[in-house]
Amino acid sequence: MSAFFEERVLSVHHWTDTLFSFTCTRDPAFRFKSGQFTMIGLMVDGKPLVRAYSMVSGHWDETLEFLSIKVQDGPLTSRLQHIRVGDTVLIGRKPVGTLLVESLQPGRNLYMLGTGTGLAPFMSLIRDPETYEPFEKIVLVHGCRTVDELVYEDLIKDELPHHELLGELVQEKLVYYPTVTREAYAHQGRVTDLIFNGKLPADLGLPAVDREQDRIMLCGSPGLLADYGAWLKANAWVEGTNTHRGEYVIEKAFVER
Repeated sequence: MSAFFEERVLSVHHWTDTLFSFTCTRDPAFRFKSGQFTMIGLMVDGKPLVRAYSMVSGHWDETLEFLSIKVQDGPLTSRLQHIRVGDTVLIGRKPVGTLLVESLQPGRNLYMLGTGTGLAPFMSLIRDPETYEPFEKIVLVHGCRTVDELVYEDLIKDELPHHELLGELVQEKLVYYPTVTREAYAHQGRVTDLIFNGKLPADLGLPAVDREQDRIMLCGSPGLLADYGAWLKANAWVEGTNTHRGEYVIEKAFVER
């Protein structure tokens, strides 16, 4: 059996000159948990060329969605960015990943801290009713360089609150905090700085982030993972695993290439 499903591209959306997303068909045998990723890619010169991508779509969705950067000389994205409806993409059969709610202890507020395309697994998670059950609030933080990189903003702010099944949960518990670093915007600054100096929770009317009560998920740039990961370890936060619930989880395998 091949390690990949061959799926058909259903739609392609170019958000900016550097970001695009696409949807494709989903084999009924492909099962994943919210927050996981799989290997996706294309056949190139008779061989699979693949990279790790988190699912944007809900685990219950009939189709799959992925978010990607465009790298003009990237081995995969230089090709993947040109896919069209009807093209074939490879989807790995074995989803994996550490951004699982089941790896966290229940708590007060769950902070999902993502930068760039690191938003992708959180889009899947906020579409899962089970994400909301162990927490009072879900704080989705998306850090980007420019305003036009705040992808899925309309879906988060306008569509999900009116979703037939998720709407009530979203309205009650989901808090969205987009921030940019290179343009004027309602919220400005690096995600790590806004957490470290307490501005982010203060802006939302929430108490300071506390290890005893709050939980954290991290996915994004190497800078975010290094800076915040070091801070979490220095302050004795316990990392969750597949076998032991902790106070934070971090996706180290996410690759932007």
